[in-house]
Amino acid sequence: MPAPADTAPKGELTLRTLAMPRDANTNGDIFGGWVLSQMDMAAGIVAGARAHGRVATVAIDAMKFIRPVKVGDVLCIYVTLARVGRTSMAMDIEAWVLRGRQDMREKVTEALFTFVAIDEAGQPRVVPPA
Repeated sequence: MPAPADTAPKGELTLRTLAMPRDANTNGDIFGGWVLSQMDMAAGIVAGARAHGRVATVAIDAMKFIRPVKVGDVLCIYVTLARVGRTSMAMDIEAWVLRGRQDMREKVTEALFTFVAIDEAGQPRVVPPA
């Protein structure tokens, strides 16, 4: 029997990092912007590898924060290449945490990121065939 949609991450584990006190507000919740930046880094790794070069984030769609990230959580970012166009790529991103460094895993956010392949002058270029 297949697992429910939110019990297992979708995509390739691309980035894993520890949420630290410097990344939190006074309540101990990690800033959403920090989580977003981790997701952008992970997606950029995948996009750059697929484009064989420089890429730039051009859009973040459907960002949905589901649960807070706390100090001490291990943030795990999973990336799925959803679409490759002529110059752009769309990535489905899921962020999950391991609470207290144990095996309890929770999905905390998801989004669709779009990247464009760029040349050295920062102009769009064609994404090479896979």
